[in-house]
Amino acid sequence: MNKMRGANYTEVTEFILVGLSHQPKTQIIFFCMLIYLYLGTVVGNILIILIVWKEPRLHTPMYFFLCNLSFVDLCSTTTTVPLALVNCLRDCPTITYNDCFAQMTISIFWAVTESCLLAVMAYDRFIAISNPLHYTLIMTMRTCFQIAATIWISNFLLALLPVVIVPVRFCSGHNVVNHFVCEVEAVLKLVCSDSTVSEILMWTITFFIFPLPFLFILLSYIRIAVAVLKIPSTTGRRKAFSTCGSHLTVVTIYYGTLISIYLKPQSKDSRDQDKIISIFYGTVIPMMNPLIYTLRNKDMIEALRKAVGKTKQVSLSV
Repeated sequence: MNKMRGANYTEVTEFILVGLSHQPKTQIIFFCMLIYLYLGTVVGNILIILIVWKEPRLHTPMYFFLCNLSFVDLCSTTTTVPLALVNCLRDCPTITYNDCFAQMTISIFWAVTESCLLAVMAYDRFIAISNPLHYTLIMTMRTCFQIAATIWISNFLLALLPVVIVPVRFCSGHNVVNHFVCEVEAVLKLVCSDSTVSEILMWTITFFIFPLPFLFILLSYIRIAVAVLKIPSTTGRRKAFSTCGSHLTVVTIYYGTLISIYLKPQSKDSRDQDKIISIFYGTVIPMMNPLIYTLRNKDMIEALRKAVGKTKQVSLSV
């Protein structure tokens, strides 16, 4: 902190988002791919929410939390992708200081909420397979609403901590963010004041919110595997593994990408690789979730066919 006493502190009112402006051709390709991914994410997740809402047979804890996950994926991409698309069309894209920190806070909120939802979904599958006779008594819809409310409220307060508790200061000219959007790691590299406290707080939140739920999910699936192997029927074992397969696939992709972004040593210089991985995490995964859950889930496929059949009947009658 002492070495920064002579620094020229100033109030930063806006940030410049670099993105891939130094690679115009690549940026055009990126723009086209991003539109495709975003539209796929929006359509897929809205479709899941509508199918579960319309089909009474899917009004169960598993699909209740799946709707929450789809809503989070829909909102998380909408928080960043439209801005990234607009910035691809601008010569010198900028974002105000307040908008930048609001975007970071909201993005942290969505990421933490999704992490917790995946953990709860693993617990739901563990109860359903290991204790099927008491499943409806344990995972009531009232319990599910209480769990969801706790996740949403607590994670919102948690996402505000880094911004509210630890204010940061920027030096004159330190407002160029080497990213498409206001990503936490990219913005923290511009901090001119002593950012030790904010970085420790960020690492602490990251550790307790991401690795711990991942460990909980891992232990849950180990216990699920043990319970499934005790099922005498081959058909029963296959059905149980199939039920958990979709969720396990989503968890593997989600946490694999997340850990590669936030739990690796960060260099002072941002790299294009980090930006691409971040976009993969922010757009590809939310688009893949609906595909994984629908293509690997018989109940969702049947409900989708039923909805399509009704749509065809209505169109023919008209």
